[in-house]
Amino acid sequence: MEQTTMSEWGGNSVHMAFQHDRYLLKRQVFALTGKVRIYTPDGSLATYSEQKMFRLREDIRLFADEQKQQELIWIQARQILDFAAAYDVVDTTQATKIGALRRRGFRSLVRDKWEILDTNDMPIGALWEDSAGRALVRRLLLGSLLPQRYDVFIGEQVVAQFAQRFNLFRYELDLDFSADFSKRLDRRLGLAAAVLLGIIEGRQR
Repeated sequence: MEQTTMSEWGGNSVHMAFQHDRYLLKRQVFALTGKVRIYTPDGSLATYSEQKMFRLREDIRLFADEQKQQELIWIQARQILDFAAAYDVVDTTQATKIGALRRRGFRSLVRDKWEILDTNDMPIGALWEDSAGRALVRRLLLGSLLPQRYDVFIGEQVVAQFAQRFNLFRYELDLDFSADFSKRLDRRLGLAAAVLLGIIEGRQR
């Protein structure tokens, strides 16, 4: 049965999976498909993500359960194999576009940078890796020995922080939206950004 509650974003009904301030993302490393599980603070599964294989464009779905009985979010790249692709994020329970996420192409070679776009493709925020210096050390020397950290902005305000846990055998990312007191960032868009980091950025490494 579909579980929804009233959202803080536009007064629309939004699934309960997107009502938390903190999450833990885990990516299944040894899998043929990109599989990501996101858990709530009490350890319950919030969403399960599975990337469709053999697609020329990235096609990622977020489900309410691992049986994939209820699809919540659809993330799809607009272009084919584009290094600076934009990814549309759609709430499939409402058939409504939430916004988009766009990678900053060659600027992300040294330091990961993403733009957060509204439904009209206007930039409203950004996601940045913690610093260019630390990012360079990760890429050239230490790799996963130096866990990644990201700041998420809406305008000039930091509304979330993503922090990778140190783990040599799996990818885990703490997601903290507690600084977003006024709910400026739609949690659906925030979780979509985290899933893209977990699947796309992780795969490229």
